[in-house]
Amino acid sequence: MKFIDEALITVTAGDGGNGIVSFRREKYVPRGGPDGGDGGVGGHVYMSATDNANTLVDYRFTRKYFAERGENGGSRNCSGKNAPNIELKVPVGTTVVDADTGEVLVDFTEAGQRALIAQGGWGGLGNTRYKSSTNQAPRQTTPGKPGQVLNLKLELKVVADVGLLGLPNAGKSTFMRQVSAAKPKVADYPFTTLVPNLGVVDVDSIRSFVLADIPGLIEGAAEGAGLGVRFLKHLARTRRLIHLIEVAPIDGSDPVNNAVVIQGELERFSPELSKLPQMIVINKIDLVDDEEANRVAQAVKEALGLDSEPLLVSTLTGQGVEQVCFDLMNQIEAEIELEHDDPLYKAKRDADFERLETEVRESTEDQRAAHREKRKAEREAGEGDDEDDGQMEVHYER
Repeated sequence: MKFIDEALITVTAGDGGNGIVSFRREKYVPRGGPDGGDGGVGGHVYMSATDNANTLVDYRFTRKYFAERGENGGSRNCSGKNAPNIELKVPVGTTVVDADTGEVLVDFTEAGQRALIAQGGWGGLGNTRYKSSTNQAPRQTTPGKPGQVLNLKLELKVVADVGLLGLPNAGKSTFMRQVSAAKPKVADYPFTTLVPNLGVVDVDSIRSFVLADIPGLIEGAAEGAGLGVRFLKHLARTRRLIHLIEVAPIDGSDPVNNAVVIQGELERFSPELSKLPQMIVINKIDLVDDEEANRVAQAVKEALGLDSEPLLVSTLTGQGVEQVCFDLMNQIEAEIELEHDDPLYKAKRDADFERLETEVRESTEDQRAAHREKRKAEREAGEGDDEDDGQMEVHYER
């Protein structure tokens, strides 16, 4: 299935029906008086979150949604029929943003969550509303109010507990295969992973967490190198990160410098995102002896200023992987319990989350704008092509 993580749509709520001018006309009832009814209310536009969708692909091709207008009022003081509402389903993890103002209208974080997006117009008043002792035959009415029209930007971020990041070929996809049923592509060349992947990690029969794997980062990603940081926004909803470091990179680079590079790119993209708790994991220790693995781990610890020792694993053989999963599960459960027991901690975390969401959104938009300016300059110079740099189409595997 195609996975679209952004979409631009327009929603139009229904206009209200008009009030009408009508007078009672009945045999033996002279001067029956006004009996014009009010118009019906226009249809509202609602959105709700569902677990049965994991992409915004439906909104990529159908971009305009209209609710019906309310019926006009009738004689005999009959009000017009209210128009039916329409409801748009979006995946859990979708943020709805007003494209014109940048205001976040709603953030769908759990299945079943429902929100009114566009208000239908109220019905107009019939002439019955204007009768009085001094105005016994009113001919005034009001038209129905127009429904709201909104240009919306839908942003989908995968909902996961833990995010994987690292350089290309650090072993992220192999780690995902080891700990979950997900089957991301694995090969011996860089940028094997081109799309985000999700996997459910079953630590035991009753405990599990969701792991998100994103394409690898390289130096200069914050300026658009490689795949840039366009997928880093998917880590904004995670509780913590796994930073996977290759102990003996195939290109001969220094693993310690690689760790510093990734941390630097993360900080440049979003300082708030870089503050998420990280577990540093040294991978592919089956390629070196224990002494070299320990040396690299100690050097990484000093370079990054860590308080604890990095964990040593081999995602190929599975050595140390189970311990990583257990440690992560214990940390996640402890954090959830603390949120439940300490309202102040939960309030602080919610505030941090909102600040992180805002910063990630702004950073993503800034990079996209810079990329478009660069492409425009290249086209004007005759160096670029007409490749679409807008919405991404990627595969979503789970």
